[in-house]
Amino acid sequence: MTPTDYDYLRKFLKERSGLDLSPDKQYLVESRLLPLARKASLPGIPDLVLKIRNGDGRLATDVVEAMTTNETFFYRDKIPFDHLRETILPGLIQARAARKSIRIWSAASSTGQEPYSIAMCVKEMGAALAGWRIEIVATDLSQEVLEKSKAGVYSQFEVQRGLPIQQLMKYFTQVGELWQLNADIRAMVQFRQLNLLQDFSHLGTFDVIFCRNVLIYFDQDTKAVIFERMAKAMEADGTLLLGAAESVVGITDAFRPITERRGLYQLNPARSGRAMGGLMPQPLKVAAAR
Repeated sequence: MTPTDYDYLRKFLKERSGLDLSPDKQYLVESRLLPLARKASLPGIPDLVLKIRNGDGRLATDVVEAMTTNETFFYRDKIPFDHLRETILPGLIQARAARKSIRIWSAASSTGQEPYSIAMCVKEMGAALAGWRIEIVATDLSQEVLEKSKAGVYSQFEVQRGLPIQQLMKYFTQVGELWQLNADIRAMVQFRQLNLLQDFSHLGTFDVIFCRNVLIYFDQDTKAVIFERMAKAMEADGTLLLGAAESVVGITDAFRPITERRGLYQLNPARSGRAMGGLMPQPLKVAAAR
């Protein structure tokens, strides 16, 4: 791959997906795109770049999907899901008692382990959420991973990563060497294709937004724009969850950290102009689903 080809791909990927590749990542591009070039019966990456330049939309989509990272597993990092079970959902049960509805967004949901982990957390709340309308929306740029997500079929390796054995036996059915998530859990999640670089106001507003381990690949200006849009997509007392290595500090003042809750953020009332409730209500004792 020539320096010119690499410069083109860097600009192309940033415009299409927000991926901000540094000059020293050429090896990564080559390792991911050479198999794609061979699959398309092309001699190499320069030929692949030429076809994209000439308007091959299908190949352009394949390049974006090959370069976007889809690393994920059930209950990744554990702490955000502990917060969801022990603090966020009980707090929302108190705050939303009148309307009995909660909306949760899993942004950049990859192959579905995050939104399905959220769904299982909700299911485990049992009678505390009986009669409630819980909407879980999961979005990703890649149509390929969305199709895998909707099927809810995972390998032994995938279900062993983070998923407690009790929940594997409770919510999955073994199909040969694979495991399929039960239909009732799959039905709790709506999967939609979405590019975070584009307007997402049509999704409506949410009580909880998971946006973890994706913005680390974007530059500061792009992160700031996305945070501003997410602030507009959040209820006044909603919660934003970021990855363990992520923060809003130095990027935006639209959100502020929740004291003693690592990775959790709420709208900054000084910026939003919206009335805020208490930071986090005391957890409720809830009966687990049987």
